[in-house]
Amino acid sequence: MTFVVTEACIQCKYTDCVSVCPMDCFFEGPNFLVINPDECIDCSICVAECPVGAIVSDQEIPGDQRHFLEINRDLSQDPRYRRISKAKEPMPDHEKWAGVKDKLGLLGYDAAIES
Repeated sequence: MTFVVTEACIQCKYTDCVSVCPMDCFFEGPNFLVINPDECIDCSICVAECPVGAIVSDQEIPGDQRHFLEINRDLSQDPRYRRISKAKEPMPDHEKWAGVKDKLGLLGYDAAIES
């Protein structure tokens, strides 16, 4: 089992979760965080720290968010995503984006895996 960052994080990028992770397994991209599933020890400490509920267990991830399992794995290996272990300010307009659905297009995932 591992934990997965889902769509709710896109354009918000709250980082409260990274400061409590004992394994430093979070990676930061331009508008999203991911968890490296090979480094996550399934402690679940990060889950309660996310104010928008973007982090879920891979065993409990809703069907419409299952593609984030692959996205987290792929982007945690992408050289444009950097390891992050300290909290920082969320993105501008994060409050506006927190409840927005269907944000995957803003992630630019296809571009991230093609290069």
